[in-house]
Amino acid sequence: MKYCSVCGKELVDDAVVCPSCGCRVADATSSKEESKILHILIKVFMVLGCVATGASLIALCWTIPMTVSAFRRLDARQPIGVGFKVCTLLFVNLVAGILLLCTDTENYL
Repeated sequence: MKYCSVCGKELVDDAVVCPSCGCRVADATSSKEESKILHILIKVFMVLGCVATGASLIALCWTIPMTVSAFRRLDARQPIGVGFKVCTLLFVNLVAGILLLCTDTENYL
């Protein structure tokens, strides 16, 4: 038997949606693969953001540390706060920030 990751109710094995809370039941293998792909995309776009700001040394003073911090947090599966995600969106790379906001990094613990 499977259990809902949101409300904890017992589910039928082939359930797609939890009948109790209505949340989508995540397939463990597909959600891990999706999360890996999202993490790779975030890293690529953050590096591209650092390269794009390479002409301005002042901008590199915050894009490189933010990129390194994001890499470490993603690899260690540590939570990333909304403030950091928004700052990534504004100061490092728009696409990386949007992808970070779409990932559920607050619930890693």
